[in-house]
Amino acid sequence: MDGMKALMTRRSIRVFRPEPVEPEIIRTLIEAAMYAPSAGDQEPWRFVLIQDPATLQRIAIDHPYASALESAPMAILVCAATRDLPHPDYRAEDCAAATQNLMLAAHMQGLGSVWIGLYPKRDRMAILSRLLHLPEDVEPFALVPVGHPLEHPEQPERYRPEWIRSERWFDAWTFGRQDLRAKADQ
Repeated sequence: MDGMKALMTRRSIRVFRPEPVEPEIIRTLIEAAMYAPSAGDQEPWRFVLIQDPATLQRIAIDHPYASALESAPMAILVCAATRDLPHPDYRAEDCAAATQNLMLAAHMQGLGSVWIGLYPKRDRMAILSRLLHLPEDVEPFALVPVGHPLEHPEQPERYRPEWIRSERWFDAWTFGRQDLRAKADQ
């Protein structure tokens, strides 16, 4: 699958088939995440692979929006190192880019994923920090269940030309969606 098609067709998947994700694919997902841009090339991301069914179930019980873990064969916790960063105020943006790369890579491998929010909700972050014994200088950012999808939601239309301005706020941009889709299909 090419990159534009992956961007336009990735959907949040919350129900998975039980088979495990192959180790080579897990490595590919983490590697893709590590190729995300980061402020000053600080690369604050750290990752915890969670494959133990009991741990996945415990998180699903403790986190109010983590029911996808009930069927996911694994999850990847994206974390941020907090010490010795040249641009510490940008670690959330850096980890967001890594999370997006990870999810796009999963989709390109035929897998599904969903972004379960942690940061900046301290109570949700504390659940994962405590359960996974994270060191004090590493904070959880996002939890991404990954697996073979059991659902295939339709992609809604998300292009909103009225949200785009040209040069000044009062000047609308008029490039049409059909032109973008045609370029993506080429």
